[in-house]
Amino acid sequence: MKNLRMLMLFLLVGSSMMAQEYFPKNDGVKTTNTNAYLLTNATLYLKPGQVIQNGSLLIKEGKIAAVGSSVTAPANAVVIDLQGKSIFPSFIDPFGTFGVSKPKRAAGSGRSPQYEASRAGFYWNDHVMPEQRAVEHFNYDKKSASAMRAAGFGVVNAHREDGIARGTGILVALNDQGNSAERLLEDESGQYFSFSKSIASRQSYPTSLMGSTALMRQLYHDMNWYRSGRVATTDRSLEALIDNQGLPQLFVAGNQGNVLRAAKIGKQFGISYAILGGGDEYEYLDKLKQMGNTLVLPLNFPAAYEVSNPYQADYVNLSDMRHWNQAPSNAAQVSKAGIPFALTTQGLKSPKEFLGAVRKAMKYGLSEEQVLRALTMTPAQILGQTAKVGSLEKGKWANFVIASGAPFDASTTYFENWVQGKKHVLADMDLIDLRGDYTLNAGGLVTKMSISGTASKPKIKVSKDSTDYPSKITYKDNWLAVRFTTDAGDLYRLTGKVMENNQIIRGRLLLPNGQESQFRANLTEAFAEKEKKAKTEEAPEVLPLLYPNVGYGNAQKPQSQDVLFKGATVWTGTEILENTDVLVKKGKIAKVGKDLKASGAQVIDATGKHLTAGIIDEHSHIAGLSINEAGHNSSAEVRMKDVVDPKDIDIYRNLAGGVTTIQLLHGSANPIGGRSAILKLKWGEDADGLLFPDAPKFIKFALGENVKQSNWQSYSRFPQTRMGVEQVFINYFQRAREYGKLKASGQPFRYDEEMEVMLEILNKERFISCHSYVQSEINMLMKVAEKFNFRVNTFTHILEGYKVADKMAEHGVGGSTFSDWWAYKYEVKDAIPFNAAIMHRAGVTVAINSDDAEMSRRLNQEAAKTVKYGGMSEIEAWQMVTLNAAKLLRIDNRVGSIEKGKDADLVLWSDHPLSVYAKAEKTMIEGAVYFDKQQDLAKRTAIDEQKNMLVRKMLKVKASGGKTQPARQNKKPRFECETL
Repeated sequence: MKNLRMLMLFLLVGSSMMAQEYFPKNDGVKTTNTNAYLLTNATLYLKPGQVIQNGSLLIKEGKIAAVGSSVTAPANAVVIDLQGKSIFPSFIDPFGTFGVSKPKRAAGSGRSPQYEASRAGFYWNDHVMPEQRAVEHFNYDKKSASAMRAAGFGVVNAHREDGIARGTGILVALNDQGNSAERLLEDESGQYFSFSKSIASRQSYPTSLMGSTALMRQLYHDMNWYRSGRVATTDRSLEALIDNQGLPQLFVAGNQGNVLRAAKIGKQFGISYAILGGGDEYEYLDKLKQMGNTLVLPLNFPAAYEVSNPYQADYVNLSDMRHWNQAPSNAAQVSKAGIPFALTTQGLKSPKEFLGAVRKAMKYGLSEEQVLRALTMTPAQILGQTAKVGSLEKGKWANFVIASGAPFDASTTYFENWVQGKKHVLADMDLIDLRGDYTLNAGGLVTKMSISGTASKPKIKVSKDSTDYPSKITYKDNWLAVRFTTDAGDLYRLTGKVMENNQIIRGRLLLPNGQESQFRANLTEAFAEKEKKAKTEEAPEVLPLLYPNVGYGNAQKPQSQDVLFKGATVWTGTEILENTDVLVKKGKIAKVGKDLKASGAQVIDATGKHLTAGIIDEHSHIAGLSINEAGHNSSAEVRMKDVVDPKDIDIYRNLAGGVTTIQLLHGSANPIGGRSAILKLKWGEDADGLLFPDAPKFIKFALGENVKQSNWQSYSRFPQTRMGVEQVFINYFQRAREYGKLKASGQPFRYDEEMEVMLEILNKERFISCHSYVQSEINMLMKVAEKFNFRVNTFTHILEGYKVADKMAEHGVGGSTFSDWWAYKYEVKDAIPFNAAIMHRAGVTVAINSDDAEMSRRLNQEAAKTVKYGGMSEIEAWQMVTLNAAKLLRIDNRVGSIEKGKDADLVLWSDHPLSVYAKAEKTMIEGAVYFDKQQDLAKRTAIDEQKNMLVRKMLKVKASGGKTQPARQNKKPRFECETL
């Protein structure tokens, strides 16, 4: 079917020599113009890096018939002399929505009650619509086409901007003079994807970025299964997805984090997307280059912030200020890294802003050749259209711009944009460009007349000394009319014409007293000097990258170093040793003892200080971009590692509190949550660099009020009772058991990420950390686990653990609890501060966790509370935030104590680590210092200096009339279990 459509399209838009015109003519008695056009004596930009001076371009029947230094004109050719002008290929925008209607937003607000798809015969998720075709929602928009042509574009690729799998786009020539068949170059130009849901559907799943990522992966698994032909049902969505695999694959990402997420999905399934970025790709160039994708870069640079009020200035994050400074260099940095890229108008309010943005990017290091490639050849390559568009070569569509000079010079005027051989006039080619500074003698009144703007739509300013006079100009057919009023109220009106090689304007003048006179305006040398100065202007100052690129980032990534701590009080994890040395070599603890030799290591005098293993937070939600996938009652398919945020300032704040490792947990919106990510808080690494190497596999389960939706609008999602929660577990484990049998049988089966994870639990390859409160439910889950022959690993929160501690010990499950939190909802009403001690004495491995970004910075103090509430020893209390937490995460062979061979994840404290007065002076991970108190003080000074410098730059922008935006703080919300 698709091949038939392609054949029909070829017949419609192919060469007119092969097919007769079938569109009726209702606009008068006309015949088709078959004359050729020969454009001569122009500077031809054939393709990036290939320029011909005094070249000729022959156009016939909408195509380029010949191009070169010497082209013979056919007998019927119209010859156009373009001496002094340039011709370059019209631009191609590979991402857009030109002419494609947006769907109507589905009615309703708040949490959606819709959990099932609304369509029959299609994929189970409404946000997956690969069968959608932009051509069916397309109407050619002449007004938008005119604006795009004025910016130099001849072809746009557009799609329906809605959904996760968005269907196919269309490739449209911006030819107002052609018919619909001629303009439509491709009715299926590519297949589009994104991480954003459809606005036309209220189907709940996915509710998060990690859900969207998981849905994309499962979609491809399902596509491969469906393609095998073993599926009994018909799925029109999967059939369309399969049909569209031969098309260019395009992904709307929107920021560098999503670019990497999309690239990883593509790599997993052998798909190389062209990815629309967000203008911040400069932060992770090495990683992006490794992925091998072509990027499409927007030029919607942020405006300077309004910081004239110092109180308002304090609201702007330094990271946002840094992005304002660094964003214009993004394309140049991407190019320097050797990553192929195209440019797009996406993100701009209007195409009128595009060329100005291009020139700004060039000011920051992008060359003319790089820009031209990014607007012609690269987008043509992305779309598989290099045989038709993208350069001035024989046989290609005659899409080109005639301009007064080099393609992107500020003084260049675009005169005409020819699309498919049809001329579209942008400005009068015979119009003399009179922009410049003039001395104007108006009947004895000598003033300065500055003409700016564009050649066809100039702006004027008339001034004397430092006074600007109200003035107005009109300009057409090389005649100008000017009027201005002096500060005394005298009105001058003049009409004139450019003379003598654009150096002089002569004309008639109507004086305030009504008499007529002659006027003369001479081009001043000052303007020529200004132009010369502009050409030699230095490149703008761009701040160097930090790791991560925020205020407290590092100038270089911390590196492991050999260190000898001398004379510390060492908390090994099982004992406290006075006046003891610890030697760190190659990121590991090499020796623990007295009077150790440095062996070339840096010596740190730790006399009077305390050295401990790094704190481990078993239950954290920092460093995540989303926490809950609440669209289903099970979200085992989602992964927290897909949404790690390496720029979260709480990573640095945790390091300042001695925390070196966390378990980033899914929230508690559903009984079966998502897969955990165990992180080492290596501030400055990217998301992958934060992942604990070869970490055991965990998943979050939940019980209680949250999963049965006691405190939310629950609508129709099952379960809504504690009994229902139990049935969810039994149902999913039974399904996983059956899935495992099918998988083991050797028969063909549909790969199901959710069932794969559940099967890992049954096979004791993945471990459960379960949100819990009430003893009845704690008992219930242990019994369900025993029924399916595995054990729950950890009950987290577990505020009624003291009631069932003996049963927990018998089952073999650990407890990760709060020290003294209660009364924040009904099911914690029986919480007591002796909980941790009681469970510990019953033989349960107990840890103290935070579940809170602020509390995690003082877990040492939370551990200390168990000494007061329960009489724990100091070393037992300390184990609850180090060794015990490591045991619960099954990483105690690597971290959690100071022992030879373990990772050198260490904290040097100024005081007793259980004291409220203790401060972390150094926090080390694998021998690299990620927090240092003295360096922190220096960073604070540097932040103030950097912010003051950027404020001055922004004030300068405002003073020069540049655009500004309101000062505001883009503050990331802090997540907890219940965050949706």
